[in-house]
Amino acid sequence: MSQKLIDAITEMREDDALKITNELLDEGVTPEDILNSCREAMEVIGKRFENGESFIPELMLAGEMLSAITDILKPRMAEDGASEKLGKIVLGTVAGDIHDIAKDIVGFMLDLNGFEVTDLGVDVAPEKFVEAVKETGATIVGLSGFLTLAFDPMKDTVAALKAAGFEDVKIMIGGGQIDENIREYTGADAYGDDAMAAVAIAKSWA
Repeated sequence: MSQKLIDAITEMREDDALKITNELLDEGVTPEDILNSCREAMEVIGKRFENGESFIPELMLAGEMLSAITDILKPRMAEDGASEKLGKIVLGTVAGDIHDIAKDIVGFMLDLNGFEVTDLGVDVAPEKFVEAVKETGATIVGLSGFLTLAFDPMKDTVAALKAAGFEDVKIMIGGGQIDENIREYTGADAYGDDAMAAVAIAKSWA
């Protein structure tokens, strides 16, 4: 982890964050390690938001910073990316939650590792996930949520997919507060601690 990068992001110093990202790459730090530092920073920002210590503008700026950082990383990572698609995945942050940072990292990594990703965005209702699976033929659904209030919408989305007849569609969940107990509560098939865990899970299902 790069504490310098984490500090720059959590302190909303965008120019510094981009400069540090380039410096880390020049020093030989892997894009994956840089993304992990971004994830650590976004968890800090997310907790501040949940505690009422930061607000929507900070979340939006953090999202813009992450997009700019991933734009720097993409050329490096694309060199090692997969050319053939392993499968189709529908991804989204569940209803009531507007956090998109972790979701964006996961979507980025899944795409680089050979999956065709349909990103539904944030605050996505269960029926939207159902519609997307019908339209795309996806065999995997990824549900993201950072706040504890995301647990019930995750459970509702899993139930909606099952009710729609998608018993064979695999569902994984992830986010700051997610663990095995939440996976069991929601009825999802797996949970991932980070983007690389999500990729490993998806590959095991491909």
